[in-house]
Amino acid sequence: MTLHDTLSLKTKEAISSIYSATIETVEFQATRKEFEGDITIVVFPMLRVVKGNPLQIGEAIGNYLLENVQAVVRFNVVKGFLNVVLSDAYFLDFFGNVPDWSTFGTKPQGDEAMMVEYASPNTNKPLHLGHVRNVLLGYSVANIVKAAGKKVYKTQIINDRGIHICKSMLAWERYGDGETPESTGLKGDKLVGNYYVKFDQEYKKEIAALEAEGKTTDEAKAEAPLILQAQVMLRKWEAGDTAVVDLWKMMNEWVYKGFDATYKAIGVDFDSYYYESKTYLLGKEFIAEGLESDVFFRKEDGSVWCDLTAEGLDEKIVLRSDGTAVYMTQDIGTAIQRVKDHPDVNGMIYTVGNEQEYHFQVLFLILKKLGFEWAKNLFHLSYGMVDLPSGKMKSREGTVVDADDLIAEMAATARAISEDLGKIDDFSEEEKTELNHTIGLGALKYYILKVDPKKRILFNPEESVDFQGNTGPFIQYTYARIQSIVRKGASYGPAAIRTAEGADGFENYTLEPKEKEVVKLLQQFPNAIEVAAANYSPAIIANYTYELVKEFNSFYQNVPIFAADSEKDIQFRVALSGAVGDVIKTAFGLLGIDVPDRM
Repeated sequence: MTLHDTLSLKTKEAISSIYSATIETVEFQATRKEFEGDITIVVFPMLRVVKGNPLQIGEAIGNYLLENVQAVVRFNVVKGFLNVVLSDAYFLDFFGNVPDWSTFGTKPQGDEAMMVEYASPNTNKPLHLGHVRNVLLGYSVANIVKAAGKKVYKTQIINDRGIHICKSMLAWERYGDGETPESTGLKGDKLVGNYYVKFDQEYKKEIAALEAEGKTTDEAKAEAPLILQAQVMLRKWEAGDTAVVDLWKMMNEWVYKGFDATYKAIGVDFDSYYYESKTYLLGKEFIAEGLESDVFFRKEDGSVWCDLTAEGLDEKIVLRSDGTAVYMTQDIGTAIQRVKDHPDVNGMIYTVGNEQEYHFQVLFLILKKLGFEWAKNLFHLSYGMVDLPSGKMKSREGTVVDADDLIAEMAATARAISEDLGKIDDFSEEEKTELNHTIGLGALKYYILKVDPKKRILFNPEESVDFQGNTGPFIQYTYARIQSIVRKGASYGPAAIRTAEGADGFENYTLEPKEKEVVKLLQQFPNAIEVAAANYSPAIIANYTYELVKEFNSFYQNVPIFAADSEKDIQFRVALSGAVGDVIKTAFGLLGIDVPDRM
């Protein structure tokens, strides 16, 4: 039974014994810094069943806990808040009985599986800053859900068909003069992206020329030769024209290799891939079944729709009048296919920008109406845009921040700051390169992941690499400092290295207030994982880690480690530092961030 369970049970007993009343739940919160206490019981909700002064009720409950819960040593009541102080023995018992700090807080995988979709790029351009937020969120959520005890499959659907793909193909065909990644030295995704931009440039010229002839803007956009030729190319692709399909395959392969290189540089991976060119026809058979069961209805023109007005939405088309599929058809079929491919999957998380919120509302409702039990466990991990100080990015105009360029810029910024600080002068050039990549990528990931996914981000690269404040490098530097402490502390015996071996020696230890605060935060890590997994929010892990690091640094600055009064003090403080380091490493691992042993 956890402490929360014990305090909850005994608080209910107190209410029953003292006031002959029954309360269903007990509300806890962290004790505010200005008051003494390790955990706070909120009295106000109890006033619904217990009549009286909240201060007096709090005093009565506090005295009951003092007599009946061994871990409680004193309490104070502030208005309707009962602040409970716990014994050192309680915290030392927790600290001494963690068998392995490197796995603390995480659970082994169970049988229930979730599928997490992220990335889902178009094959007409390289990955950019917007994609970076997507993949970092999806990858981190997959790690967190796995740490909370579920099996996880990481997947993506690649948007490799459609008019936007044909635009790059047509531009390369017309202006490329046979260029390849090998002949240009460019990554394949960058080369193809250049032709997507080229199409837009030439298309705008044609529009301007038609407008000069008296056409309206809408007419010019519809009648420009380039867009008409791209539409012809798309029809040929759908008809299986050999030349068009071969060109499509070649250019897509260039892009896939480019994507793989970027994913490797970012540090994310996938367990499976789905391709829109293969899935866009999926779902038709389920539309047919849904027609028979009245989930869908057919209009006079032959198109098929789903009526969601009873759910507060509208009517949604799922099949065009000519029988062709729409995106919704594809997504219905893809979801069902994924469960067929992975029968243990009992839910899915879709990492997609917030502009698609309505689409996923509709998709999830339709899958429920089709009778799929797992549909109740579908979640849209909706996230806001990433802006730069210079404004919004536009792919077709070539104003996006390329992911590869961003990673390189982050490493260069980290190097400049590290050199100014003079912290790595004794590193080899290879060690410096690796460290700067680790710091730069950690800065980028943390800056993005510490923000609630739903919020829009204004990304400032230089601010993210600051070695002070709520940043990745600040936390990485603290981890490196801890490793230095652990290395130095190895000479003080096993108790300073492995807590379990030294647990008996710490049972009568008297905790300094700063030590106690660190142990309290360590104790909260498993709950942080559970809450982050329940909310699909890496920000909870990021901000927990920052709070732990702040508390550790306060301890480090105020409590001597190697200049302590006794060897037992040194042993405990080294062991405590090592535990914090392990939790930082685990937490940052959930965010996909590496931590260096030296900085």
